[in-house]
Amino acid sequence: MDIRYQLKRFSDLTSKELYSIFQLRQEVFIVEQNCPYVDADGLDQDSYHLSGYLQHDLVAYTRLIPPGIVYERHAAITRVINARHTRGKGVGKDLMKRSIELSRMLWPETSIKIGAQSYLKSFYEALGFIRSGDEYLEDGILHIHMILDYNS
Repeated sequence: MDIRYQLKRFSDLTSKELYSIFQLRQEVFIVEQNCPYVDADGLDQDSYHLSGYLQHDLVAYTRLIPPGIVYERHAAITRVINARHTRGKGVGKDLMKRSIELSRMLWPETSIKIGAQSYLKSFYEALGFIRSGDEYLEDGILHIHMILDYNS
């Protein structure tokens, strides 16, 4: 798939881009996963937003958060998402590889921590993440923390 990626700070997003991001996050996390939660968690403004477009449609997205905001000593990658029609085509893996690469560029020598849905544990392990701690319930879905060391 010929996906065009762009990385922007919150303040550089256009209203159309921001609308597309919130729309995709709501479609997948709230509607598709049947998980009512407050998506606007106050973290978007301090984050970088990696958006992947197939022609003009947003199909992939992650939020890159600097160290010290979610986790004291780790950068974070959150809201990892790709549109339903792009799943199973390597888009998620490509999205995460780009997210890791950009996080390392933005915050060198800083490990990355994620709160992964437990069923995706092997997906993230294949990218070098290691489980950190016990499973926990977040918004009715089992999650685990995972860390990718900056030396990995």
